[in-house]
Amino acid sequence: MFWWLYYATNPCKNFSELPLVMWLQGGPGGSSTGFGNFMEIGPLDSNLQPRNTTWLRYASLLFVDNPVGTGFSYVNKSDAYTRDLDMVASDMMVLLKTFFEGHKEFQMIPFYIFSESYGGKMAAGISLELHKAIQQGSIKCNFAGVALGDSWISPIDSVLSWGPYLYSMSLLDDQGLAEVSKVAEEVLNAVDKGQYKEATQLWEKAEMVILQNTDGVNFYNILTKDPPMSPKKSSLEFTQHHLGRLYQHHVRYLQQDALSQLMNGPIKKKLKIIPEDYSWGAQSTNVFLNMEGDFMKPAISIVDELLEAGVNVTVYNGQLDLIVDTMGQESWMRRLKWSELPMFNKLKRKALYTNPESSETSAFVKSYKNLAFYWILRAGHMVPSDQGAMALKMMQMVTQQE
Repeated sequence: MFWWLYYATNPCKNFSELPLVMWLQGGPGGSSTGFGNFMEIGPLDSNLQPRNTTWLRYASLLFVDNPVGTGFSYVNKSDAYTRDLDMVASDMMVLLKTFFEGHKEFQMIPFYIFSESYGGKMAAGISLELHKAIQQGSIKCNFAGVALGDSWISPIDSVLSWGPYLYSMSLLDDQGLAEVSKVAEEVLNAVDKGQYKEATQLWEKAEMVILQNTDGVNFYNILTKDPPMSPKKSSLEFTQHHLGRLYQHHVRYLQQDALSQLMNGPIKKKLKIIPEDYSWGAQSTNVFLNMEGDFMKPAISIVDELLEAGVNVTVYNGQLDLIVDTMGQESWMRRLKWSELPMFNKLKRKALYTNPESSETSAFVKSYKNLAFYWILRAGHMVPSDQGAMALKMMQMVTQQE
């Protein structure tokens, strides 16, 4: 498993006075060390220019390419790929145990897991295992909380809210809404029967119905247009597999050609530790396909367990995200069994501003005890790349630096 650590670079504070943040990308098969690092929160952007909203000013950053086979992580036998959330979490426990044993300077520092998309589902499972491991004394670390960004916690809630959300944004008419709702019901039916592989395939069908009815809306930000895939490229990669489009939407998006060239060119050369015959992202298709049966499974009960265990849980979502829209997130959160939920629900949310001089609202937040929710305005699925300043402020608030 490949990981990449940056020590915090705050002009006034030593790294030991700041938290450690681990960032997990989605997919499954999207690379944190590539996408999260160069496109979202790392010190340099994809042109290797300094990013002025890097999280490194207020935290040390640990990017991990997980599950195995993602990014620069690789497997040399096919049965090593993860097939479900339990396997993902148990692999990560091995990495975290090794990491904290080898970097004792981080054992006492508050450790947070931030995530995006499918990374959020993985982060929930990993957080619960980490909490147990710390209690058992098998991992020494100061785990301070998890943040689930635009997270695939309850896939079916996302699918069921696609139609109403697009309709409210004028991207569907009555007829389009009826078509999308019909296919969403098919997905629901498969999930209810526990037919998760079939649900994943129907989910792909639902995406196609949406693309046809919205003139190709971008699932990652409804205000932008999806660049059409070149047919040659897509047919080359996926002649046999029904998951072709699905993979393209969720993993190919995270390793666009320019990023791939950067990672396989200057970065690989600079790192000096990547096997010569292995290229960044080469196994990501297999990562995705092996997780197919797990893809549509919910993880709401894991969030409940984390809350009951007293773990700090933050949920944040971009207003313009479709794939994991805010309506869907609110929907599964209403069904949490956490005993404090009624109190959380009663609270009024607070407006947040990234620029104190401006009256423009950047986000809303609501928090009670160990649960917080951030509504990030004018952001799509990749919150830090759409609203870097607000994402940074949120990270500071979550890690109690604001």
